[in-house]
Amino acid sequence: MNIYQLLRIGEHHINHCEDYAIVETIGQGKILCAVMDGCTMGGDSYFAATLVGKLLRKIAIEKSYQSFYDKSHNTSVDIDLKYILGKLMAELKDLKNKLLLKDDELLTTLLIAIMDVENNTGKILTIGDGLVCINGQLYEFEQDNKPDYLGYHLAEEFEMWYSKQKQILHIDKIEDISICTDGIFTFSAYDKKKYNVQKDPINYLQLIIYWLTKKIKSLKAC
Repeated sequence: MNIYQLLRIGEHHINHCEDYAIVETIGQGKILCAVMDGCTMGGDSYFAATLVGKLLRKIAIEKSYQSFYDKSHNTSVDIDLKYILGKLMAELKDLKNKLLLKDDELLTTLLIAIMDVENNTGKILTIGDGLVCINGQLYEFEQDNKPDYLGYHLAEEFEMWYSKQKQILHIDKIEDISICTDGIFTFSAYDKKKYNVQKDPINYLQLIIYWLTKKIKSLKAC
């Protein structure tokens, strides 16, 4: 599986990029991918996105070790996603108490994908705004500029909260997958000049991914 990542600081973000992205293996031929977008109106908005990314990396490494020592414990992507989210919420709640963090210091969106490379299946959960592309089909999650954030739900009972999640996508056959924060909707000309041809940045980026995939497949065939 070929994985491509792109992370850029926004024009109005002076000191830090408020997005964060990670890709980690979780053992037994499975991969965790996630992108986070901190709330600009929150306190130190880059912090929440980075913290969630670091915690997900820690959880992924622990799960990878666990699967290495117990190869008989092979779970589905559905179980993996729920387990990882449960661990993430518990650790966020614990850190909030230990560091005396305020609610607005833990505001970040989250798009998380668990992919089973061997079985060619996957599952994606979006908390807040974002864009998902599965096998050329776009799924836009837009909440009228009032996105949901993980930090809103730390006091809730996890099982009840998780059962209410609606922005979940199941993948029966993976050809290509893209997960993006809503920053992809703000792409603009880097040099501020006006051009006659107006490009759709979403379709343009998807075209690049499609072309790279075909190019790599043709090279392997040679």
